[in-house]
Amino acid sequence: MIVLASRSASRRAMLESAGIAFEALPAEIDERALEQDMAGQPPERIALALAEAKALAPEAPGRLVLGSDSLVVVDGRRFDKPASRENAAEHLRFFSGRVMQLHSAAAIVRDGQVIWRHAALASLHVNDLSEEFISSYLDAEWPEVGHCVGVFRIEALGVQLFERIEGDYFTVLGMPLLPVLGALRQFGELPE
Repeated sequence: MIVLASRSASRRAMLESAGIAFEALPAEIDERALEQDMAGQPPERIALALAEAKALAPEAPGRLVLGSDSLVVVDGRRFDKPASRENAAEHLRFFSGRVMQLHSAAAIVRDGQVIWRHAALASLHVNDLSEEFISSYLDAEWPEVGHCVGVFRIEALGVQLFERIEGDYFTVLGMPLLPVLGALRQFGELPE
């Protein structure tokens, strides 16, 4: 049984749906401090560093620990989870008509050593969003999307934000699941 170093309901659901036995031990790390230390680094490197830091956080001797993180970049500006409903509306106004770059990363640690890492990218083309749409969308989806970088849940009404998506569905959900499953197979957690 692996350890998932995450609180994310989406990541838990992905592993459960894929039949992966896991114990969730959410990582307690200062994500903002790590991001500040890496200011100026490419987003995929920051996402990988966050995934690794999360995977390194839990004490789980001999077990595989999976950490994952996602970052959103739009027109060179990185976005975190919205701090409030108004902040979420500001994010959506900025995203309107632009391409959202979603960087999702995962890392696997055993006994304090990173033994695997992977980063993936999805490009999400955001529709032009009217104030009426933003308001009705947040009426329906807030506060749930307050826990989501990018202010959307692709498996819910968030799919309405996008004109088209280039990239893996699981990456958009918040973890590059197919490469993770390949790594778990490689490390003996899944049958060949």
